[in-house]
Amino acid sequence: MEIREYKSSDCNEIADLFYNTVHFINSKDYTEDQLNVWATGNIDIDEWNKSFFNNYTLIAEENGIIIGFGDIDDEGYLDRLYVHKDYQNIGVATALCDRLEKKYEVERITTHASITAKSFFEKRGYRVVKKQFVERNGVRLINYIMER
Repeated sequence: MEIREYKSSDCNEIADLFYNTVHFINSKDYTEDQLNVWATGNIDIDEWNKSFFNNYTLIAEENGIIIGFGDIDDEGYLDRLYVHKDYQNIGVATALCDRLEKKYEVERITTHASITAKSFFEKRGYRVVKKQFVERNGVRLINYIMER
């Protein structure tokens, strides 16, 4: 596995990875309606591309396939962290987080973790600050504000 910085040509592939991971991996913790409002399949690629360049964004790649990605901003907000559905539990998220968390010297790192990701972050020393309900298109989702 190679970890490298994001480039704009990655955006379509990671949009597909995001959609497929949410709909496959997170389906054990969220309803179909919740998954459909979380990952609609209609990402604004230009906006995502801009946000990835505004943040420090890393790509995990193996044999030319993007198997994970994550990004963090300069204030320590870990925004997105997703691993390809076929590459779960082999250290991809850990490798990405190890690099992302060291990028900026900040007092704390914060993330909004899904039910599915909560235990991963707890194992890394994050604690739940608040359980929250987020509403998208009239559908409520649970996630956790966590920090380390």
